[in-house]
Amino acid sequence: MELDLQLYSVRTDLAVEAKEMAQARSNAPIPGVNEEVQEADGIKVTRLAVADNAGSQAIGRAIGNYVTLEVPALRGGDTGLQQKVSTVFAREFEHFLDRIGINRNSSVLIVGLGNWNVTPDSLGPLVVENSLITRQFYELVPDQVSPGYRNVSAIAPGVLGLTGIESSEVVQGIVDRTKPDVIIAIDALASRSLERINTTIQIADIGIHPGSGIGNKRRGLTKEVLGVPCIAIGVPTVCYASTIVNNVLEMMSNHFGKMEGGGAHTKEIMGLLDDISEQERLALVKEVLEPLGHDLIVTPKEIDEFIEEIANIVASGLNAALHEAVDPGNVGAYTH
Repeated sequence: MELDLQLYSVRTDLAVEAKEMAQARSNAPIPGVNEEVQEADGIKVTRLAVADNAGSQAIGRAIGNYVTLEVPALRGGDTGLQQKVSTVFAREFEHFLDRIGINRNSSVLIVGLGNWNVTPDSLGPLVVENSLITRQFYELVPDQVSPGYRNVSAIAPGVLGLTGIESSEVVQGIVDRTKPDVIIAIDALASRSLERINTTIQIADIGIHPGSGIGNKRRGLTKEVLGVPCIAIGVPTVCYASTIVNNVLEMMSNHFGKMEGGGAHTKEIMGLLDDISEQERLALVKEVLEPLGHDLIVTPKEIDEFIEEIANIVASGLNAALHEAVDPGNVGAYTH
């Protein structure tokens, strides 16, 4: 019986990682996928455009635009760097709004997906908590709203296990009643790289499928489902244990290969593990872990501090991007 290795593919929500894996397999540029990379002040911005079906099938991502901010130094807790990241994020997000025709008068619904009782899954609710909400003023005292602010509402709908209701069903009901012009959905993601956990922000104009990164795909928050443009913002906060083990094996192989007489050392220590593909190696790791119960989902022990900081960065960037009256000089007044 032939083993279906598709069952053992590395799970990731990040388009840049999907593109990296596809490029590693083909060892050539991917048709239909355009990439632009800029780096300054320790912030790497990757703009990825999946232009056609060929590109979409090659990397396993929907046709659309993806922007990824990678800032490894965020782990250091540098508040100055956090402000820079927030500013860059706001700029990139404004470009997304312009691309889909959202102007300064368009109303916005922010949806904070996730379970507020589980720290690595609480990004969405924390961003909602720190967002500048104004819809109540437009409804009650519209003549007293100062210039420079936009009609913004927000909801943290919880998860199916808490409410018994799909998040997209909750959001659909709100959309039908309040008629926002655009939805911004925020969710925690899964990554294949430990270095990207809590240091990366992804923006995508294709919407979001809650839980897809951990194999728990739910009804999506997309324009096709909700009838409203949906921009997704995500931060990877978890990684599979099997993925970590697989990455460690790969790093060991690379390390031994750099030593004098590296080929012999690698073969001697790694044995057959160095000759099989990544998917086959991952399948073996999962087979070893399976008797332990489940393939664990792992997050750093400092996640409580990281999640607060990254949520503030995202919320500050959103507030600045959505409201003209909010700028880098006063954005801190709206978060905590």
